[in-house]
Amino acid sequence: MKLPPHQYITSQKAWQSCLDSLNNQPSIALDLEANSMYAYRERVCLIQISIPEQDYIIDPVSDVDLTSLGIILSNPAVQKVFHAAEYDLLLMKREYQWELNNLFDTMWAARILGYKRFGLANLLDSVFNIKISKQYQKSNWCKRPLSPEQLDYAQHDTHYLLDLRDRLEQELIAAGRTTEAKEIFADQTLVTPNNHDFTPDSFWSINGVNELTSQQQAVLKNLNIFRDDEAKKRNQPLFKIFGDKTLLQIAKEMPKSQHELQQVYGMSHGQIRRYGKLVLTIIQESKNDPPPERPKRAKRPPEAVICRYEKLHHWRKTCAKKRGVESDVIISRECLWEIARQNPHSADDLNRIETLGNWRRKTYGEDILNVLKK
Repeated sequence: MKLPPHQYITSQKAWQSCLDSLNNQPSIALDLEANSMYAYRERVCLIQISIPEQDYIIDPVSDVDLTSLGIILSNPAVQKVFHAAEYDLLLMKREYQWELNNLFDTMWAARILGYKRFGLANLLDSVFNIKISKQYQKSNWCKRPLSPEQLDYAQHDTHYLLDLRDRLEQELIAAGRTTEAKEIFADQTLVTPNNHDFTPDSFWSINGVNELTSQQQAVLKNLNIFRDDEAKKRNQPLFKIFGDKTLLQIAKEMPKSQHELQQVYGMSHGQIRRYGKLVLTIIQESKNDPPPERPKRAKRPPEAVICRYEKLHHWRKTCAKKRGVESDVIISRECLWEIARQNPHSADDLNRIETLGNWRRKTYGEDILNVLKK
């Protein structure tokens, strides 16, 4: 479907005009595009905002001061409509330190209502019979200039969100799920960004590391450090230097020549030309390294806590099945663990578990206490 013309904001003057329109709105729809597949550390490359009469696409790569947008996002009087907000909120908090108040998440609204297919394209198709393309989903959104086709794709991500919000909001009211939805939306705004800072011990998370000898693990550790250094230097994601499976096979087979490197899964001629000699040197030098020490694992919870968690987990699964939703719509896994650890015996005890939330405490509190008594 052909959309009305959008405004592409690349200057402070155009952004100020956009702000004048946004400041009068009771709600705005937003989405972000990032470059996670093309950079060592992803960044916000595009911000799409829609209001009823206009779609805006803001270019944060250009010379635009976005401070005022952070003020709008924190204003509880303005509703912010996202679809699957978590990733976007993490990006905004990490890059701009923005906090968001008054969220409506159309993905979570659909999940609360029991929709089985809740991707944006699925919802627009089932609710409005509107079909949108995913052709440019994996674009490098920080590469300039952006094509008209890319900008049209980006516009689709927010153009229909306010209408979708209206439809799902009515369904939430009809189902008596408004208070529950508001509590879950508020929970989503509390996400905490992880900077994903590299540590030399991160190689222990590579699938198959436990099958290696201590000498092979030493090789893998140093290859992993080398990969991170190269990715940082070239501003590329780790997988574009070497994939985990490639690193593991190199460490396991410890090739002695570039010819042997050619037999390794995922090693292209370009990688061998660029990194071959360095990789062979790392292998040779790592043979004399002491076995790497495994990081201490988190202490296993006491058996009583695990038992309580399993009983709560079973209750949650049964409750979700009866209602026709996924289990985490009932209560999050993290909250279940918190309940299992604290082992509340009364309503007053439940009040001390902040992650439970008032609606869930009133709705499920008695059931939870009964499960724990058993």
